[in-house]
Amino acid sequence: MTFRSISLALRLTLSIGAVITLVLLGFGYAVERSIDRHFVQQDVDELNAVVDAVTQALAETQPDPAEQYLAQRLAGVLAGHHNAQFKLSSANGQLIYASSAAEFAEFSGFEQEMSATDAISIETVQIWRAKERSYRGAVVQLESANGLSSDTLTLTVATDIDFHLHYLHSFRVYLRLMTLAACLIAILATWFAVYQGHAPLRRISAEIRRIKSDHLSIRLAPNTVPVELTELAVSFNDMLDRIEEGFSRLSNFSADIAHELRTPITNLRTQTEVALSQSRDIEQYREILYSNLEEYERMAKMVGDMLFLAQADNHQLQAERVSVNLATEVQMLFDYFEAWAEERQVSLVCTGPAVFIQGDRLMIRRALSNLLSNAIGYTAAGQTVSVTLALGLNNGVMIQVENPGLNVSPEHLPKLFDRFYRADPSRQRTGHGAGLGLAIVKSIIDAHGGSICAKSEEGQMIFTIELPKAYEDASIK
Repeated sequence: MTFRSISLALRLTLSIGAVITLVLLGFGYAVERSIDRHFVQQDVDELNAVVDAVTQALAETQPDPAEQYLAQRLAGVLAGHHNAQFKLSSANGQLIYASSAAEFAEFSGFEQEMSATDAISIETVQIWRAKERSYRGAVVQLESANGLSSDTLTLTVATDIDFHLHYLHSFRVYLRLMTLAACLIAILATWFAVYQGHAPLRRISAEIRRIKSDHLSIRLAPNTVPVELTELAVSFNDMLDRIEEGFSRLSNFSADIAHELRTPITNLRTQTEVALSQSRDIEQYREILYSNLEEYERMAKMVGDMLFLAQADNHQLQAERVSVNLATEVQMLFDYFEAWAEERQVSLVCTGPAVFIQGDRLMIRRALSNLLSNAIGYTAAGQTVSVTLALGLNNGVMIQVENPGLNVSPEHLPKLFDRFYRADPSRQRTGHGAGLGLAIVKSIIDAHGGSICAKSEEGQMIFTIELPKAYEDASIK
């Protein structure tokens, strides 16, 4: 099992549990060290009290009777210090007094290893072990007392610490057991807290599992989830909005395709049934085949347009980047639509500078052709379709295709570029195509990094295209 497959609850539990364990271990270590240091300081204080008492006893001893009364005075030093022992000897090692000769007989080796000090502190004391007992002590140098021949005296002092050691051992065992129990409790509490904290996620997951293709209207309530999940809920709802919109468009698209294909298929079937209903001459069959060919061409164009839009949706359009003279392209399209425009008594006018863009010549020509075809088809006789070329911001180019037509409500304008959408339902099938032309125009402009918009003002329909990378060449007269 990889780390990635480990559940989030287990990751958090292990992480927080590890932190809590380290904190408890550190706290336990600090407490143990503090108690141990406290006991050491107690022993140091007791040893210093013995040293002070010995020093005072030596100082109060008179020169003449020193040897006679020294042992008696030193014997009273340990009053109140039952665990302490000391040994006083001259600089040459001669024993002057020992509180317990039997005990200090075992310390001779430790005395040789230890260096004498002037003061006893936590840093200078050491632990001795003798006869299965433990002592903490030090060796102190004292000045010579009256009546003693030696210039300096060596005082070896120690105190029994077995009680302290037994207590510390029991305390360590108890502390470790308590730390282990605390760690286990903390880990279980952490797991429970994390599990409860993930309840909103489980609730969200249950809501998400309810979402199906026929229940895309379900939304998460951002105000019922924790603050940390509010953005997730809002983002998820936005995603559902896009999915629902796309699913709705796909459903409508499928219905529109079936509806658009049904008409030519019905025409083909009807004409074929009529042709087979009785014998006909060659010319009549020829006319029927020509009529069928028109329907085939209509279906082929519709299928080609849908394939083009499918490529655009999957970002598979590969536009060539060549220099395109928009003025020349518009003039060529005017020549192409000239006969149809004259038949409809519609004038074609182009104004503005000759500008160039870097783009795919065939795609740009197809986009402009769709706009002009749409404009001519919806323009009444005696009116004019005008194309305006202009330089835009940031070295871009602007193309406007304007024609008189019906006023389009503002709510319809953004939908004009949807597939199979027509703002005028009465013109659904009167020679204006399958309703894919403007969708193709938008796909081509998007592929070139541009934008297109539509507006309707005072009976004028205006499509505005903005494309990047343009430069002026000459003026169109």
